[in-house]
Amino acid sequence: MDQTKTEDEQVCYREGGDLHAEDLGEGMAVIPEVPLTTEEVTIDDIQVDPGANEPTEVDRLRQKIWESRHLLIGKGNALPPAAHGVKCDIDVGDAKPIAQRVRKVAPQLREKLSDQIKGLLQAKIISFSTPPWASPVVIIIKKNGVDIRLCIDYRLVNGLTRLMVYPMPLINELLEDLDKVLWYCSLDMASGFWVVTMTDRARAISAFITPLGLFEWSRMPFGLKN
Repeated sequence: MDQTKTEDEQVCYREGGDLHAEDLGEGMAVIPEVPLTTEEVTIDDIQVDPGANEPTEVDRLRQKIWESRHLLIGKGNALPPAAHGVKCDIDVGDAKPIAQRVRKVAPQLREKLSDQIKGLLQAKIISFSTPPWASPVVIIIKKNGVDIRLCIDYRLVNGLTRLMVYPMPLINELLEDLDKVLWYCSLDMASGFWVVTMTDRARAISAFITPLGLFEWSRMPFGLKN
Protein backbone atom coordinates (compact mmCIF):
# COMPACT_ATOMS: atom_id res chain seq x y z
CA MET A 1 0.00 0.00 0.00
CA ASP A 2 1.62 3.24 -1.15
CA GLN A 3 1.11 6.30 1.03
CA THR A 4 1.16 9.96 0.07
CA LYS A 5 1.26 12.18 3.15
CA THR A 6 1.58 15.90 3.81
CA GLU A 7 1.19 17.83 7.04
CA ASP A 8 -2.53 18.28 6.41
CA GLU A 9 -3.59 15.11 4.65
CA GLN A 10 -2.92 11.44 4.27
CA VAL A 11 -4.09 9.36 1.35
CA CYS A 12 -3.29 5.67 0.86
CA TYR A 13 -3.53 3.89 -2.48
CA ARG A 14 -4.51 0.28 -2.03
CA GLU A 15 -2.99 -2.14 -4.58
CA GLY A 16 -4.57 -5.36 -3.29
CA GLY A 17 -8.18 -6.48 -3.03
CA ASP A 18 -10.21 -6.24 0.14
CA LEU A 19 -8.85 -4.10 2.94
CA HIS A 20 -8.67 -5.46 6.48
CA ALA A 21 -7.74 -3.81 9.77
CA GLU A 22 -4.52 -5.82 10.04
CA ASP A 23 -3.33 -4.37 6.73
CA LEU A 24 -3.05 -0.92 8.29
CA GLY A 25 -1.05 -1.69 11.40
CA GLU A 26 -1.82 -1.01 15.03
CA GLY A 27 -3.96 2.01 15.75
CA MET A 28 -5.61 2.40 12.34
CA ALA A 29 -9.35 1.76 12.52
CA VAL A 30 -11.16 0.65 9.37
CA ILE A 31 -14.71 2.07 9.26
CA PRO A 32 -17.10 -0.45 7.67
CA GLU A 33 -19.27 0.88 4.86
CA VAL A 34 -22.87 1.36 5.97
CA PRO A 35 -25.48 1.71 3.18
CA LEU A 36 -28.09 4.44 3.49
CA THR A 37 -30.97 2.00 3.13
CA THR A 38 -32.12 -0.88 5.28
CA GLU A 39 -34.19 -3.91 4.35
CA GLU A 40 -36.81 -4.89 6.90
CA VAL A 41 -36.55 -8.44 8.22
CA THR A 42 -39.45 -10.76 7.42
CA ILE A 43 -40.15 -14.29 8.56
CA ASP A 44 -39.48 -15.49 5.01
CA ASP A 45 -35.85 -14.32 5.39
CA ILE A 46 -35.27 -17.04 8.00
CA GLN A 47 -33.64 -19.81 6.01
CA VAL A 48 -33.91 -23.31 7.48
CA ASP A 49 -32.33 -26.34 5.85
CA PRO A 50 -35.17 -28.88 5.86
CA GLY A 51 -32.85 -31.90 5.91
CA ALA A 52 -34.84 -34.84 7.26
CA ASN A 53 -37.38 -32.57 8.97
CA GLU A 54 -41.03 -32.33 8.06
CA PRO A 55 -42.41 -29.02 6.67
CA THR A 56 -44.37 -28.54 9.90
CA GLU A 57 -41.16 -28.86 11.94
CA VAL A 58 -39.39 -26.32 9.73
CA ASP A 59 -42.30 -23.91 10.16
CA ARG A 60 -42.25 -24.36 13.94
CA LEU A 61 -38.54 -23.51 13.99
CA ARG A 62 -39.13 -20.39 11.90
CA GLN A 63 -41.90 -19.31 14.27
CA LYS A 64 -39.65 -19.89 17.28
CA ILE A 65 -36.89 -17.74 15.81
CA TRP A 66 -39.43 -15.10 14.83
CA GLU A 67 -40.40 -14.73 18.48
CA SER A 68 -36.96 -13.13 18.97
CA ARG A 69 -37.18 -10.93 15.88
CA HIS A 70 -36.09 -7.88 17.91
CA LEU A 71 -32.61 -9.45 17.79
CA LEU A 72 -32.61 -9.78 14.00
CA ILE A 73 -31.34 -7.06 11.67
CA GLY A 74 -31.81 -6.56 7.95
CA LYS A 75 -29.28 -5.74 5.29
CA GLY A 76 -28.14 -2.14 5.38
CA ASN A 77 -27.53 0.22 8.27
CA ALA A 78 -29.62 -1.48 10.95
CA LEU A 79 -28.10 -1.12 14.41
CA PRO A 80 -28.02 -4.39 16.39
CA PRO A 81 -29.50 -4.38 19.90
CA ALA A 82 -27.02 -3.44 22.62
CA ALA A 83 -25.33 -6.22 24.58
CA HIS A 84 -26.12 -6.48 28.28
CA GLY A 85 -23.47 -6.33 30.99
CA VAL A 86 -20.59 -5.08 28.84
CA LYS A 87 -19.35 -1.62 27.83
CA CYS A 88 -16.30 -0.36 26.01
CA ASP A 89 -14.15 1.95 28.14
CA ILE A 90 -10.91 3.78 27.38
CA ASP A 91 -8.60 4.51 30.32
CA VAL A 92 -5.90 7.08 29.55
CA GLY A 93 -5.15 7.92 33.18
CA ASP A 94 -4.38 11.60 33.74
CA ALA A 95 -3.32 12.23 30.14
CA LYS A 96 -4.37 15.53 28.63
CA PRO A 97 -6.75 15.36 25.66
CA ILE A 98 -5.19 15.26 22.21
CA ALA A 99 -6.99 17.20 19.50
CA GLN A 100 -5.38 16.73 16.10
CA ARG A 101 -6.44 19.04 13.31
CA VAL A 102 -8.53 17.94 10.38
CA ARG A 103 -6.74 16.51 7.36
CA LYS A 104 -7.68 17.75 3.91
CA VAL A 105 -9.84 15.61 1.67
CA ALA A 106 -9.63 16.07 -2.10
CA PRO A 107 -12.79 17.62 -3.62
CA GLN A 108 -13.49 14.51 -5.72
CA LEU A 109 -13.57 12.37 -2.55
CA ARG A 110 -15.74 14.58 -0.35
CA GLU A 111 -19.07 13.25 -1.64
CA LYS A 112 -17.99 9.66 -0.96
CA LEU A 113 -16.83 10.67 2.52
CA SER A 114 -20.17 12.39 3.11
CA ASP A 115 -22.10 9.26 2.07
CA GLN A 116 -20.17 7.10 4.55
CA ILE A 117 -20.69 9.58 7.39
CA LYS A 118 -24.42 9.87 6.58
CA GLY A 119 -24.80 6.10 6.73
CA LEU A 120 -23.17 5.93 10.16
CA LEU A 121 -25.26 8.85 11.45
CA GLN A 122 -28.51 7.37 10.14
CA ALA A 123 -27.66 4.06 11.79
CA LYS A 124 -26.96 5.92 15.07
CA ILE A 125 -23.53 4.31 15.24
CA ILE A 126 -21.94 7.76 15.51
CA SER A 127 -23.20 11.19 16.51
CA PHE A 128 -21.99 14.77 16.29
CA SER A 129 -19.58 15.60 19.08
CA THR A 130 -17.84 18.48 20.88
CA PRO A 131 -15.22 16.81 23.13
CA PRO A 132 -11.60 18.00 23.52
CA TRP A 133 -10.36 14.84 21.77
CA ALA A 134 -10.02 14.51 18.00
CA SER A 135 -8.30 11.82 15.91
CA PRO A 136 -7.92 12.40 12.15
CA VAL A 137 -9.30 10.26 9.35
CA VAL A 138 -7.23 8.59 6.64
CA ILE A 139 -8.66 8.03 3.15
CA ILE A 140 -7.86 4.68 1.52
CA ILE A 141 -8.18 4.61 -2.27
CA LYS A 142 -9.31 1.14 -3.35
CA LYS A 143 -7.81 -0.86 -6.18
CA ASN A 144 -10.26 0.53 -8.76
CA GLY A 145 -8.95 4.04 -8.07
CA VAL A 146 -12.47 5.38 -7.47
CA ASP A 147 -13.98 3.95 -4.29
CA ILE A 148 -12.63 4.78 -0.86
CA ARG A 149 -12.34 3.19 2.55
CA LEU A 150 -12.47 5.50 5.55
CA CYS A 151 -10.11 4.88 8.47
CA ILE A 152 -9.30 6.64 11.73
CA ASP A 153 -5.74 7.17 12.96
CA TYR A 154 -5.95 6.17 16.64
CA ARG A 155 -2.20 5.72 17.15
CA LEU A 156 -1.81 8.63 19.59
CA VAL A 157 -4.91 7.62 21.57
CA ASN A 158 -3.76 4.00 21.74
CA GLY A 159 -0.34 5.15 22.90
CA LEU A 160 -1.98 6.73 25.97
CA THR A 161 -4.44 3.91 26.69
CA ARG A 162 -3.64 1.68 29.64
CA LEU A 163 -3.36 -1.99 28.73
CA MET A 164 -6.07 -4.27 30.13
CA VAL A 165 -4.71 -7.57 31.44
CA TYR A 166 -7.10 -10.51 31.76
CA PRO A 167 -6.87 -14.30 31.37
CA MET A 168 -7.64 -15.73 27.95
CA PRO A 169 -9.33 -19.14 27.76
CA LEU A 170 -7.15 -22.01 26.54
CA ILE A 171 -8.29 -23.59 23.28
CA ASN A 172 -7.49 -27.12 24.50
CA GLU A 173 -9.67 -26.67 27.59
CA LEU A 174 -12.54 -25.31 25.49
CA LEU A 175 -12.34 -28.32 23.18
CA GLU A 176 -12.31 -30.69 26.16
CA ASP A 177 -15.47 -29.04 27.50
CA LEU A 178 -17.19 -29.53 24.14
CA ASP A 179 -16.73 -33.27 24.51
CA LYS A 180 -19.28 -33.26 27.35
CA VAL A 181 -22.22 -31.81 25.40
CA LEU A 182 -24.71 -33.39 23.03
CA TRP A 183 -25.88 -30.41 20.95
CA TYR A 184 -23.79 -27.73 19.25
CA CYS A 185 -24.87 -24.37 17.87
CA SER A 186 -22.75 -22.08 15.70
CA LEU A 187 -23.71 -18.41 15.43
CA ASP A 188 -22.23 -15.66 13.27
CA MET A 189 -23.13 -12.37 14.94
CA ALA A 190 -24.08 -9.55 12.59
CA SER A 191 -22.00 -6.42 13.25
CA GLY A 192 -20.68 -7.99 16.44
CA PHE A 193 -18.52 -5.01 17.40
CA TRP A 194 -21.51 -2.69 17.28
CA VAL A 195 -23.48 -4.52 19.96
CA VAL A 196 -21.05 -3.09 22.56
CA THR A 197 -21.96 0.39 23.81
CA MET A 198 -19.46 3.00 24.99
CA THR A 199 -18.97 4.72 28.33
CA ASP A 200 -19.23 8.51 28.28
CA ARG A 201 -15.47 8.99 28.51
CA ALA A 202 -14.84 6.37 25.81
CA ARG A 203 -17.23 8.20 23.49
CA ALA A 204 -15.32 11.43 24.04
CA ILE A 205 -11.87 9.88 23.59
CA SER A 206 -12.96 8.02 20.45
CA ALA A 207 -13.97 11.25 18.70
CA PHE A 208 -12.69 11.69 15.15
CA ILE A 209 -12.49 14.80 13.02
CA THR A 210 -13.34 15.22 9.34
CA PRO A 211 -13.98 18.21 7.06
CA LEU A 212 -17.68 17.54 7.75
CA GLY A 213 -17.36 17.93 11.51
CA LEU A 214 -16.39 16.17 14.72
CA PHE A 215 -18.04 12.84 15.53
CA GLU A 216 -17.97 10.28 18.35
CA TRP A 217 -18.95 6.62 18.51
CA SER A 218 -22.05 5.39 20.30
CA ARG A 219 -20.97 1.78 19.67
CA MET A 220 -17.49 0.25 19.86
CA PRO A 221 -15.39 0.77 16.70
CA PHE A 222 -12.45 -1.21 15.36
CA GLY A 223 -8.87 -0.15 16.01
CA LEU A 224 -8.93 0.87 19.66
CA LYS A 225 -6.44 -0.67 22.08
CA ASN A 226 -7.74 -3.54 24.25
